Amino acid sequence: MEHFNAASEEDLEQALLSCLRSRRWAGRVAGHRPYPDVDSLLAAADEAAYDLSWADLSEALAAESLPSLPPDVYSVAHTALGAAHAAYEARFGHVFVICLDGLSPSETLDRLLEAIRSRLTNDLEEERAVTADELRRLARGRLLHALKGAGNCAINH
Repeated sequence: MEHFNAASEEDLEQALLSCLRSRRWAGRVAGHRPYPDVDSLLAAADEAAYDLSWADLSEALAAESLPSLPPDVYSVAHTALGAAHAAYEARFGHVFVICLDGLSPSETLDRLLEAIRSRLTNDLEEERAVTADELRRLARGRLLHALKGAGNCAINH
């Protein structure tokens, strides 16, 4: 927490934006420093994510990439997943996001396909709520990795 609380505004903003590409979210999280502990930071990050408008979420979605699959997955699975992603993007107008933290590589493909198929049945408002929650979960996981100095949103000073 010392590094997070002591980081320069510029360094912290860049680190937070690599966790979730929403300037509003990053500004709110950074603006409430100092945090006494990790739980307080995570609570603030969650609260900031819950308050994002659809425009803010769209900004974050534009920077998200598709989840990666383990390298040993068959090409047929890649084809099926590619088709599912295309159907999702055509229906909802943005990339499919899902937090897969805690899953083993062998569970990733099944969970991805199950989730995308299930979510294709959602109406627009329902899917926006699910998408917002998945982005919040992704940001939370990335923030935890950053605090540990791992991942692509490491927070240093």
